[in-house]
Amino acid sequence: MSQTPDVLNDLQQQMLAWLQVGDTRINDSVFGTEKVPAQIRLDIYAHAYKYRLVEALEDTFPALNTLMGDEDFFNLGVAYINAHPSQHFSLRYFGHLLSSFLASDIHYKEQVLLSEMAQFEWLLRAAFDAKDGSALTLESLQTINPDSWPILQFEFHQSINQITLQYNTPQLWKAIDQQLEPIDIICHEHAINWLIWRKDLRNYYRSIEVDEAWALRAMINGSNFSEVCTGVCEWVDEQHVAMRVAGFIQNWINEDLIIDIIY
Repeated sequence: MSQTPDVLNDLQQQMLAWLQVGDTRINDSVFGTEKVPAQIRLDIYAHAYKYRLVEALEDTFPALNTLMGDEDFFNLGVAYINAHPSQHFSLRYFGHLLSSFLASDIHYKEQVLLSEMAQFEWLLRAAFDAKDGSALTLESLQTINPDSWPILQFEFHQSINQITLQYNTPQLWKAIDQQLEPIDIICHEHAINWLIWRKDLRNYYRSIEVDEAWALRAMINGSNFSEVCTGVCEWVDEQHVAMRVAGFIQNWINEDLIIDIIY
């Protein structure tokens, strides 16, 4: 006899509770044999479930896996699963807390490079999956009335993210991703800002100066051209600040970061 939707849903929820937190309510609905008791059947399913989640993490964080090695990465995966059980029906979103887990867990928090690599790889995945948007052209800037520039605002592509890294994480990622010769791990004296985005179905990243990083965040959050120029005066003298910010905007358009003008 087939199960009613309510009964089936209840069984599914009980199984999920068993997998996530060890809830034993499902035990009464699982039948075993003398050779394979119900508990062993449940354990087999639970182990297979965890292996599948670890495989999903390997797919999302291949460079981190390479840095750590398969055994250590598997142990990390199991620890992460225990701390943060999957909460979404899609594995696409599993792993979004791995960087913060690495940064806070007693076994990993001293290895800052690991959390940096996890964050970098996650943002690359996020950039690739972000919503599309038609890029603005430089010709569009030429149509703007000069009197409108002080109040000018822009809408930006949703793939944009910034990250601050202490290590040469992007270079390490590139060497691993392109199967190049291994390079040395370098911890910079001062952290470096990096910009990540997608253009023409490809991910891009580059280092970004502190004033440009601030200006980009400010404009994404709704500041207009005049307000951003005022803020950038912290790094650039007032005589040259408008040209500096205009240069940022030109670069952002060339990189397809801007998708619209807001008046």
